[in-house]
Amino acid sequence: MLNIPDDRLALQAYEYILNLVLAGQAQPGDLLNERRLADTLGMSRTPVRDALLMLESEGLLVRQGRRGLQVKQIRIEDYMDALQIRQLLEPAVARMAAGKVDVKMLDALRTELEAVLASAAEAGAAVDREQVRSIDDRLHGLITGAAGNTQLSSIIQMLRRQTQIFDLKSVPERLDDTCREHLDILAALREADGEAAAETMARHLKEVRASIITRLSSL
Repeated sequence: MLNIPDDRLALQAYEYILNLVLAGQAQPGDLLNERRLADTLGMSRTPVRDALLMLESEGLLVRQGRRGLQVKQIRIEDYMDALQIRQLLEPAVARMAAGKVDVKMLDALRTELEAVLASAAEAGAAVDREQVRSIDDRLHGLITGAAGNTQLSSIIQMLRRQTQIFDLKSVPERLDDTCREHLDILAALREADGEAAAETMARHLKEVRASIITRLSSL
């Protein structure tokens, strides 16, 4: 039996629980049972506990005393506040990252995005939401990492997690546009154009906000 370090197991548990929340399999108000999750994942409770603490720090879980951690109910007001802060921070971070991101990684993401769009067009279907979310996470992670400010990166990560519950799942019609906006961001970063990187990021977040407002107005 392989002896996998607890930190790697914690990351595995983190991804598993995060996907439960973002996919709606763990609903707002649900209590997450540490022992049951550990049994499901086939690991001890320590890495699961660490994963839950990570998600609590990102604002997706809230502690309910001795009852444990509960999936947080993100109010639309909380979502819009978080998105407004992202609109202030992320264009500036994209500007800081321009010229510092590994070009090979940018090209790999571009190739992946183009393949996702081409595959969907060939099948006459919408692009896959989970693929788009995965690319979205990696792109934004590359940008914040390249900016070289760990505190800013942590803040943005927390805000992104809080807004992801609504992003893409609530507005599936945004999937194709999200891919194209990401391609624009990648192109600006590839050219090491800080102003273009900031502008394309600002436009992307503006479109996300507009789509959510449109969706809420139709309810």
